[in-house]
Amino acid sequence: MQQVLFQDIGLTPYKQAWDYQNEIFQKIIAIKLQNRDSQEKQLTPNHFIFTEHPHVYTLGKSGDINNLLLSEKQLEEKGITFFKSNRGGDITYHGPGQIVGYPILDLDNFFTDIHKFMRNLEEVIIRTIAEYGIKGERSEGETGVWLDVGTPFARKICALGVRTSRWVTMHGFALNVSIDVGYFDHIIPCGIKGKAVTSMEIELKKQLDVAEVKTKILKHFSAVFDAEFIENERTI
Repeated sequence: MQQVLFQDIGLTPYKQAWDYQNEIFQKIIAIKLQNRDSQEKQLTPNHFIFTEHPHVYTLGKSGDINNLLLSEKQLEEKGITFFKSNRGGDITYHGPGQIVGYPILDLDNFFTDIHKFMRNLEEVIIRTIAEYGIKGERSEGETGVWLDVGTPFARKICALGVRTSRWVTMHGFALNVSIDVGYFDHIIPCGIKGKAVTSMEIELKKQLDVAEVKTKILKHFSAVFDAEFIENERTI
């Protein structure tokens, strides 16, 4: 069972959270490079961060800016920031009411398989929402967790996008709990036309305890990745 340092950094601007992730990411890579040239190997740490972002659209490195349907002036008027990210995937929205999870793991400590890593992240969310009676599914060729796949009512409830280097991961998933899905109307989410977005509260028609949902995510992450969480006391 691998130990994972856990932190919930609360509502944090996207750029600040990205810088913090990147700092951890680069430190892990530096340890791996040092280990390559040293007989005394240093253990690489694994991290998991929960956060929530103020309104922001982020575009993945292979994304198409045309999938953002607002001008710079309109973004400013609506109080939404825009950020080009180095994660995979296209454009997505982050905002209040969305649980964002950033696993910064050295996959050499788990398994060296990016496909398995992505499917495992989806499995964590599928198991979590199943506890609320929501049946999450995978959609062939589309990352994330979806509902009613293969029907005209298919809709995404959780987006995924990651970056890896030397088997170290960053970025992660964004689970819509109580988010205002109207903000997705200003983009073509993940570059996929004609697919709707939903949230747990829309599906259940009731308010949820976000802290409880986070606890369930941690439980299932621990089971799927065979990980043990240790509280990280550091502040950013």
